[in-house]
Amino acid sequence: MPSKEELLSELVKKRQTAREGGGLDKLEKQKRKGKKSARERLDMLLDPGSFRELDMFMLHRCPHFGSDKKRYLGDGIITGHGTVDGRLVYVFSMDVTVFGGSVSELNGKKVAKVMDLAIKSGAPLIGFNESGGARIHEGVLSLGGYEEIFYQNVRASGVVPQISAVMGACAGGATYSPAMTDFVLMVKDNSFMHITGPRVIKNICGAESSSEELGGTSVHGPVTGVAHLVSKNEEECIRSIRELVSYLPSNCNERTPRTDPAPDADKPDDEIGNILPESSETAYDMRDILKRVMDGGKFLELNPSWAKNMIIGFGRLDGHSIGIVANQPSVLAGSLNIDASLKASRFIRFCDAFNIPIVTFVDVSGFLPGVDQERGGIIRHGSKLLYAYCEATVPKICLIVRKAYGGAYTVMASHIYNDLNLAWPSAEIAVMGAEVGVDIIFKNDIRNADDPDAVRQDCTKKYKDLFYNPYTAAELGYINDIIEPSMTRSRLIAALNAIINKSDELPAKKHGNIPL
Repeated sequence: MPSKEELLSELVKKRQTAREGGGLDKLEKQKRKGKKSARERLDMLLDPGSFRELDMFMLHRCPHFGSDKKRYLGDGIITGHGTVDGRLVYVFSMDVTVFGGSVSELNGKKVAKVMDLAIKSGAPLIGFNESGGARIHEGVLSLGGYEEIFYQNVRASGVVPQISAVMGACAGGATYSPAMTDFVLMVKDNSFMHITGPRVIKNICGAESSSEELGGTSVHGPVTGVAHLVSKNEEECIRSIRELVSYLPSNCNERTPRTDPAPDADKPDDEIGNILPESSETAYDMRDILKRVMDGGKFLELNPSWAKNMIIGFGRLDGHSIGIVANQPSVLAGSLNIDASLKASRFIRFCDAFNIPIVTFVDVSGFLPGVDQERGGIIRHGSKLLYAYCEATVPKICLIVRKAYGGAYTVMASHIYNDLNLAWPSAEIAVMGAEVGVDIIFKNDIRNADDPDAVRQDCTKKYKDLFYNPYTAAELGYINDIIEPSMTRSRLIAALNAIINKSDELPAKKHGNIPL
């Protein structure tokens, strides 16, 4: 019978072996690439000393292709729980030094277990992903491991926030789980996500390609929108995760965490009105307005390089976390297109799932016209944004800064599903802009006039006098108040505090059928 000292010594030895992953030489190779190990990533993310590992001693049971000669404690994935700023989170981190981070039956079960615990405990789930996909040696068993992960992704959706950091190459099945989570973060030059890699594409299609061309940050940042945030390095990525978590509740039954109320809530801002150009045809950057309104000027923008005509992200008003949706007039005149609709609708649904109030800043010239948009399905995709706004039961405040035209107005600024609608005096609320509107309404007057240009000019003035202001809408109750730009921050804070406790429910149903 071993002594107590021998038993403890064996435990220490096994723990040390597990911490070495696939071997010290492979860990050193990872370091030479400028990348952190799976354990170092967890150490950087979690509060010091808070991590508690689960299932460290599990071993795979595959006998094929010499796998029985290569068995590593933990089987290439580290799972457990810890805290971020004192708040419980569940975590996993894929270890690329063990079988290339490939997912086996065993480590699929390990990930599924912490996901299930996150759901039951009501705590966010954060995963570091670096994997070559399903472990080929195990055949269908490895695919079964992925099935367990995917199933838990869907079970957790809308229950606890799910955050995925892609810290290396992820191929095949390793891309689907991150894509189903709420937020995906990638690292420039180090992160790749693609269903099939360059070698497979060359063998099947005969085409040369690189991992960056298939699924690097240059693709998933500005082109596909899969990556919500792209960081310069792993340290920045992990800091971004911690910042993101600070805005989120731990689960769907909690309210958002609140910081100390801001001391300057009632202070007028005489500069904010100067951001808006004199001409409504001149572009400006909506971010300049957002930053002057948010507590401390802080705004965490998501998907900044994708669908730039739409801005989404998190900020705070009087200490309350809020989700921000805003048109960007400096890109495509802030018009709505397919990508902008997809970008905003998914974000709105996330905010609604986790009790995060939504504040919408409107300056939208309409839906982007064009054959490509129509054939690409702008009707279906645009209706997703409309659906998301109508479905959301969280507090919703809208501020019309300038243009609010046509169907885009009804999607973003409707008085039906926003709780409070505010407007600056510069707001223009119309079915369409004056140039096209005048041609339709006064077509015969202009055509039959002796001086068409003079008549057009007169008709344009009539059109603008009627619609290029917020007062007609206010008379009808579509706008609840017209506010001075200098009082924007204080009025939004007052509005939010007035409806922060609102209660609203949809009719009883299993779920709606969003036009996917």
